[in-house]
Amino acid sequence: MIKYLSRYFTSIFLKKRIKNIEFFMRYPIEIQNQLINQLVLYAKNTEFGKKYGFCDIKKYHQFSERVPICKYSDLQYFIQRIRKGEKNILWPGGVKWFARSSGTTTKSKYIPITKSSMNTCHYKAGKDMLSIYIHNHPETKIFFGKAVRLGGSYELHRKYNTFYGDLSSILIQNMPFWVENICVPKKKIALMSEWEKKLENIVKETGNKDVRILLGVCSWLLIFLKKLLKEFDKKRIDEIWPDMEVIFHGGVNLSPYIYQYKKLFDKSINFYDIYSASEGFFGIQDKKNVKDLLLLLNHGIFYEFIPIEELDKENPKILSLDKVELNKNYALVISTNAGLWRYIVGDTVKFTNLYPYRISISGRTTHYINSFGEELIVENAEKALHNTCIKTNSIVREYTAGPVYMNQKKSGAHEWIIEFKKQPINLSDFRNILDNELKSMNSDYEIKRYKNIVLGPPIIYIARNGLFYDWLKKHKKLGGQNKVPRLSNDRKYIDSILKMEKKRN
Repeated sequence: MIKYLSRYFTSIFLKKRIKNIEFFMRYPIEIQNQLINQLVLYAKNTEFGKKYGFCDIKKYHQFSERVPICKYSDLQYFIQRIRKGEKNILWPGGVKWFARSSGTTTKSKYIPITKSSMNTCHYKAGKDMLSIYIHNHPETKIFFGKAVRLGGSYELHRKYNTFYGDLSSILIQNMPFWVENICVPKKKIALMSEWEKKLENIVKETGNKDVRILLGVCSWLLIFLKKLLKEFDKKRIDEIWPDMEVIFHGGVNLSPYIYQYKKLFDKSINFYDIYSASEGFFGIQDKKNVKDLLLLLNHGIFYEFIPIEELDKENPKILSLDKVELNKNYALVISTNAGLWRYIVGDTVKFTNLYPYRISISGRTTHYINSFGEELIVENAEKALHNTCIKTNSIVREYTAGPVYMNQKKSGAHEWIIEFKKQPINLSDFRNILDNELKSMNSDYEIKRYKNIVLGPPIIYIARNGLFYDWLKKHKKLGGQNKVPRLSNDRKYIDSILKMEKKRN
């Protein structure tokens, strides 16, 4: 009885939070201006704050003039010292937790997670996510069941007594009691380091529970659901969880997977997208059946934006929120209550609405192909593949693409490694349709494809079933927030995957 009363009052509390969300939607610029003043004030006595004269900064223009744009490499020296236990460096006090980047490169980034950022960004955004869902679905009964979470793991840096790992593992370890009450599996299982063993345990623990919510990266959730069906010898998830209602997902685009998800359920399931990263929780889908995301403006993050064409310039143009325009690609720059100052996240976004501010994630500043001036971004690739699959009655499970460099005898090209769940009947048709779809949505690509002079037609390599999974496993990237890089401007990923495949054969 106490358990159900607790969940009832939790739902009532979250319903009331929608008023706070509506407030920051009405006063976005005022809230952001107030926030940057607070961040600067709190950090004025840190080493970074003293270096850039935070005590004298009263307005945004002073902040933008004094503090340089930063990449991770610019802050790495400070973060290394913080990991060793030094205090008051980027943010007041010490930092115990660090989110290790889930990138597929060998070098990891360690993003500080302060108590402030955990509580007023990640957890606060999680409450808002649930509040929005309740507001959109007033008859929901999600709190009378369980939520399945797929998390990563963390490790102790014994010498300095600090912790590092996937962001999901950090949030699970420090999760408020009211959330822990509805989540499965238990922490002991959720934080296991060996992904495949953890997956087996999650399936066993959750299969007989009343699950109504799924939380995680949609590609890994799909693997989990298929294993669940196999374990219980069922054809549809509804047979195991009849009251399953919503999937909150982020990390990768849902589009390549949506057909597979719909095949798993007999009834309609709600999908809500979130934009969460190690650096912060940035956006939430606030409308039913609409893909763009409400930008979260009162969660400890101050936003700036670099037009994508300015990104590689020595002194790029940097815009505050009130200067952005619709449907233009911007690199995301943040200053946060975790001590990231004017930090380039690495994502690119487009504004789909300016009041309230809504965005779509268009790609990564490092995940693109521009070896021949074609400026192909992830957004182009996702849409083109989605349309191509519809026209060829095929299903893509995973993919990555990179350049084939031109030489004296032939033009360049894009090589695609694609793992199909359902292969097209005619691969040549698939290639031609994909090529035309890319041309239709990217004029630079279309120009470079003219008469094959600069860029030849796409090269498609059909991957065996499980190739990408095996590649991620080899690089110890199974589970958590890890994902296959979609595009790369070099052949680092392409060659690594093909090399592994050749060794196997």
